[in-house]
Amino acid sequence: MTQNYLPPRIHVLAKPTGSICNLACAYCYFLDKKALYPGSKFCMSDEVLENYIRQLITAHRSPQVTVAWQGGEPTLMGIDFYRRAIELQEKYRKPGVNFENTMQTNGTLLDDEWCQFFKENNFLIGISIDGPRELHDIYRVDKKGEGSFDRAMRGLRLLQKHGVEYNVLTTVNRINADHPLEVYHFLRDEAGVDWIQFIPVVERINEEGYTLYQKGDTVSDRSVQPEQFGSFLSRIFDEWVRNDVGKLFVQTFEASARRWLGLPSGMCVLEETCGAGLALEHNGDLYSCDHFVEPDYLLGNIMEKEISELAASEKQYRFGQDKRNTLPKVCCECDVLFACQGECPKNRFLATSTGEPGLNYLCKGWKAFFHHIDFPMKLMAGLIRQGYPASEVMRVIALEEAFAQTGRNEPCPCGSGKKFKRCHGQGKSGQK
Repeated sequence: MTQNYLPPRIHVLAKPTGSICNLACAYCYFLDKKALYPGSKFCMSDEVLENYIRQLITAHRSPQVTVAWQGGEPTLMGIDFYRRAIELQEKYRKPGVNFENTMQTNGTLLDDEWCQFFKENNFLIGISIDGPRELHDIYRVDKKGEGSFDRAMRGLRLLQKHGVEYNVLTTVNRINADHPLEVYHFLRDEAGVDWIQFIPVVERINEEGYTLYQKGDTVSDRSVQPEQFGSFLSRIFDEWVRNDVGKLFVQTFEASARRWLGLPSGMCVLEETCGAGLALEHNGDLYSCDHFVEPDYLLGNIMEKEISELAASEKQYRFGQDKRNTLPKVCCECDVLFACQGECPKNRFLATSTGEPGLNYLCKGWKAFFHHIDFPMKLMAGLIRQGYPASEVMRVIALEEAFAQTGRNEPCPCGSGKKFKRCHGQGKSGQK
């Protein structure tokens, strides 16, 4: 297949333990994937590992190669597996190539040895924490049904102790979505986190109950509701944009700012097309996406075909283009399409009011959020274009709120040369 379909950089989430995990989080969409491999030991062999590293390097046409590890729980492979992965990266390193190793973990198995290894090899670690104990332990439990909060926080403190670069992944579910500031303040003030990803929980079900594959047009009672998700993001954004810009990085907010600047978001669900992010199972099976580890989206096995060939296949190209090409009319006419792009295809299982398929389950929430942040994002974009740091938006918003009904004839701090009331102050106080 032609290399024209191969992006300069691809991102492969490698799952060396498949779906096997020491926890049993209630909303985990991957635990049931073990049914795809009956009888498997769910342990990536050295042969598959070596082929993966070699092929990943070959598939990249850029000097930055990300080697991403996920699960299940990837630390179940043991630390020697990752030492071997580092050896193989050096073995196949091409001149000028730099590696970034990342790992998403529940953090419960981390110890000093793991964290020393991460630090020595410049790993970026994502650790899953859903908020304070009373919110985290609702769904993030082990196989005995016991909460994992204390073990996860111990892992976080070890990462911090050893100076390992990390971020926190927080799932937004039906319960913690009602406590946005409690979640945010805990992560910021108590956990000491400065980089957060918020991932909405959307579990599709049908009349037979939970399904292994992406089917059904209703959701579980753990799934965040659309308006609830929009409100969760909006309330945290209001806190962030007034106090934490430039100090605490929230992936969704950073991606949104890039869209208001007319730049790629850097967040796959908010991009126009997809297909550059694939998932590798423990036995070498390569799938179109981490959220589509299903037979219909199996591209092939890397022990039989190279990653570059599978990633550049017409099947994968069509998968990525379909994100843009299957948008319903109401999305194509939406005023926030530039920011949303229909979000993730896995959530597009509703019909529009006219019966057209492909409406995103979270549409109302995303739309409300993007409308809510429109003014401060325009303000931030204007400041950045004038050469100010993004954090300057906090001072401008504070001025605007302090001015209220007075002081609006002052020059706009964005640097446009216009009066504040004729520029970024329009429509904010009722004055013209």
